Amino acid sequence: MGIFVLALGGVLSPRMGWGAGAVEVRRLGLSKVGENTLLTVVLDRPAEPRVTTAKTQGKPQLVVEFPQARAGQLPTRLEGDDLLVQQVQIQRAAPGGGVRISLDLFPDQPFAFWRQSRPGAGGQTLFILGLKPDTSARSLAQMRPPLPSEPAPAVPESPPGPGLEPERDSTQPPAEPIPEESRPAPSAGNVVPGSFSELQRLLPKAGTLLQSLERDGWTVGESHTYDRPGQRFSRDFVLSNPKYPELAVKIAYLPASGPGTPNIGIVSLCTDNIQGETAAKYQNLRQWSFNRIKKDFEDIGDFFEDALKPLRVKLREETKALTLKDAAVFQNFLKAACPGNPQLADKVMSHVREKVNPRFEGVQYTVSENPLIILNQVDFLYVKVYFLDSQ
Repeated sequence: MGIFVLALGGVLSPRMGWGAGAVEVRRLGLSKVGENTLLTVVLDRPAEPRVTTAKTQGKPQLVVEFPQARAGQLPTRLEGDDLLVQQVQIQRAAPGGGVRISLDLFPDQPFAFWRQSRPGAGGQTLFILGLKPDTSARSLAQMRPPLPSEPAPAVPESPPGPGLEPERDSTQPPAEPIPEESRPAPSAGNVVPGSFSELQRLLPKAGTLLQSLERDGWTVGESHTYDRPGQRFSRDFVLSNPKYPELAVKIAYLPASGPGTPNIGIVSLCTDNIQGETAAKYQNLRQWSFNRIKKDFEDIGDFFEDALKPLRVKLREETKALTLKDAAVFQNFLKAACPGNPQLADKVMSHVREKVNPRFEGVQYTVSENPLIILNQVDFLYVKVYFLDSQ
């Protein structure tokens, strides 16, 4: 079965004056990966919701509740997957009253579900609820009523481990947990989405680099799917490492657009998570609309010259310092990306050490052609590797 993303909400800063200590439900989305329908909820910190089954007007539901949580800019409704989920409804109670996510299910469709929490980029937490058709069930299991209101579960001090936590209706036999290490990688049907197994399957030529990243403690914090059925199914991933909070590894998979064209895998080690006033100002300016720019600047050229360029110069200095501090991370990344060229890492670090010329606030180098590797020093520094996999 294909893969597609149905919807994704936005982000809103925490409201002032209430619920400052409550978990924030920032974004959510519904996706279809193989036989699994995934509800992914992005939280600002670890928190385990209450998950119950229910019936509303005779229709079965699966309900995810974050009691006393505060809500970001969430949609009120998501489209379903046309198999198990008719639609997803999102309800926000009064300030501090919690967030309730209701999955309206198709009647007479037996299913099993599991839940998982994992760390996300920038200190966020991803809560994932997975549903899968239960082909072994003869009929839809009897839905149990929702649990009575109870206090919000305690927030764990650290995100739960990567293992799946199966959860099913009590009238159905328990589902077997599927340890990550026991999942075979070759076929799409038995690869857990957002895992290194999936990355190895999608980007076989990046195998050495992916193994190095996993060995060094990088974990998949976010994964997304794009396009629609009948079209290309592209994927992207964000990897994080608690030892290097200001760095991120971003991975994109672009399948072949037609016969004779290659699948493209892109793996980037970047400094996008660097903190500080300069980065915050620059990220804010990049969100300005053309109408906003016209209010403060006579023309678009003044905006780039007077507003963006000085920040780019500062960012280049700051990301240069960060890259030199974490030089071993970049060197290991390059050695694993291009093991046949051991001098490549030194070549890249030599470019990083070059003096910044304020007249040219950003430069970019092609440091390798096979695989194609780009060193970007325009605003946020990154090293990007392209892997082409012919069909």
